Amino acid sequence: MRTDGTVNPTDRVTALFAESMETSALAAAAQAEPIANAAAAVVSCLLGGGKVLSCGNGRSAADAQYFSVQMQHRFERERPGLPAIALNSDAAMLTAIAIDDGIGAIFAKQVSALAHPGDVLFAMSVDGGAINTVAAVDEAHERQMRVIALTGRDGGELATRLRSDDIEIRTPAGELARILENHRLVIHCLCDLIDLQLLGG
Repeated sequence: MRTDGTVNPTDRVTALFAESMETSALAAAAQAEPIANAAAAVVSCLLGGGKVLSCGNGRSAADAQYFSVQMQHRFERERPGLPAIALNSDAAMLTAIAIDDGIGAIFAKQVSALAHPGDVLFAMSVDGGAINTVAAVDEAHERQMRVIALTGRDGGELATRLRSDDIEIRTPAGELARILENHRLVIHCLCDLIDLQLLGG
């Protein structure tokens, strides 16, 4: 802190790094097992001929697309592409469904059209309150899919819709930035474990 009452930018950055590290330390203890279980579920799905559908809104939409890129293209090692589709990436589809059926249906309708039993839905939401993500989870259950939910805060409505064989990976934080930082790390951990299980060490 400066003597004039303003915040020193360097000190502020150092404090933000410290907050992020604290969140990561808490998350490592809480998330290691569900991340491992989620990776195993995705690998089982893929080996069974299935695919992963991901979805989210806003920043979580970017993460859903980011996950699909790592799957379809590659993560850290060269390998054949893996079947993964981000349901929020087709602007024409999203706007068509939103106009005719409402924004709450933009993911669920695609799940209904694209999913098969045994596929996995990777649903991402910072607070678990997005109605379209919740609707996608409900539709995934109708299609006999397992759900992996990446959430924060108290998990919101999304967490209440999960079934016993679904997997929630919840960030133990309330601040938006810390949750988003953690979500990207979770995606990296998932991709690493998926490649490890498919390709070996």
